Amino acid sequence: MKSRRELFENAPVLNAVLVLAIPSMIGQVILVIYNIADTLFVSFSNSDEMITAVTVCMPAFMFLSAISNLFGVGGASVISRALGSRLKEKAKQVSAFSLWGCIVVTVLYCLGALAFLPQFVNLLGGSAPIVHENACAYLKVAVVFGGLGAALSTLMAHLLRSEGYSVQASIGIAIGGLLNICLDPLFMFVLLKPGNEALGAAIATALSNYVALAYYAVLLRIRKKEIVMGLIPNLKMLGDGIPKAVFFVGIPACLMTLCENISYAVLEKLMVSAGTAAQAGVGVAKKVNMLAHCIVRGMAQGVLPLIGYNYSSGNRRRMRKIVTCSGAISVGLSLLCMIICLLFAGHLIGIFIRPDAASHRFGVAFLKIFCIGAPFSAFAYTVISFFQATGQGVKSLILALLRKGFLDIPLMFLLHSLYRVYGIVWATPLADFICCVTAAVLFFRWIAAHGHGEKAPKGFAGA
Repeated sequence: MKSRRELFENAPVLNAVLVLAIPSMIGQVILVIYNIADTLFVSFSNSDEMITAVTVCMPAFMFLSAISNLFGVGGASVISRALGSRLKEKAKQVSAFSLWGCIVVTVLYCLGALAFLPQFVNLLGGSAPIVHENACAYLKVAVVFGGLGAALSTLMAHLLRSEGYSVQASIGIAIGGLLNICLDPLFMFVLLKPGNEALGAAIATALSNYVALAYYAVLLRIRKKEIVMGLIPNLKMLGDGIPKAVFFVGIPACLMTLCENISYAVLEKLMVSAGTAAQAGVGVAKKVNMLAHCIVRGMAQGVLPLIGYNYSSGNRRRMRKIVTCSGAISVGLSLLCMIICLLFAGHLIGIFIRPDAASHRFGVAFLKIFCIGAPFSAFAYTVISFFQATGQGVKSLILALLRKGFLDIPLMFLLHSLYRVYGIVWATPLADFICCVTAAVLFFRWIAAHGHGEKAPKGFAGA
């Protein structure tokens, strides 16, 4: 406890940021790699329909992340601020509420997905016969039966990071990701018959997430005297404003992920008119472009507890330095990813799609458009994470909805009518730019008004 407190309160800012963020960033990179590995192994079938079946299920699978963020980001923010205010028992009850809330909501979502499986797949853009059949198989296994493992393993990573256990949180993510990569070819090409590659990918994903969850369970058992996290449900977790505080931050985080999924589903739906080749191309381009976003997400998740802790303890000067340092690193890495994607788009898409395929041409063009928005998205995400950490739910909600939903979806329809297929994709970087400008205005106005005092805010919620 003393070493973690030293890290949060007195360690050099760059050191503290790197200690907490690097494991989180590595974990997020591994998540993207295993997500890309699914597509890579499925692409060995040389079937655009099979690739499309996996990619159209991404929003349904990522909705589990929205649930995890509702209770994980919200819980982590409140826990870190409670610990900064020396309210250890409150932090324990917050984690218990987050855990059981996540379990209940995830189970309800999985049961709903099972009940309306065919309609759900059609809504996601998987209406073509071969695509529909394989997408249903993938969704049933990866989301319905594997959903609880996916949601809870992500939640546990959030809650552990809130206490400073960033390395341990990322080890769990790494175990799940690396195991998935190993199991993918086993189920796709050895244990299952040809034509079941999507199902094989789903089984590998579900099993790896449950193994990661088992790791977290063992970790909590071994370190039960050190980790504050509470697991047993009780009435105290519903009192003292805990649900309100968690939802105040968690709902914007959930909506941001949910809107990302809706946005992606709309993009897939609009791409249906362009054919399977365009759908496969945009699916691969999105996954390659995810690398820059996962680095930024890892940075934001890693430093969120650090920001919340220092905000709650009243050390605003250290808080500002943390935001500046983490933001600069995120934007710099995003610029590097953008340059690489612009220069080597053909090679990157060629890893997944044959260069002579029609979908390859679409993928290259789409990737070059998507990557332009990466630096703008990095800055916006840094500010969103800052407002989440400090309990500014309204501001983080505004930016979350602007980043995905309120801007890019209308722009997709507008640009689609003007520039057809490529106009749909241009909506993403344009929305990222507008959100970035809005984030800058809100952030610097807040800092000017509240970011220079050295007095701790009233109440652990810090709202």
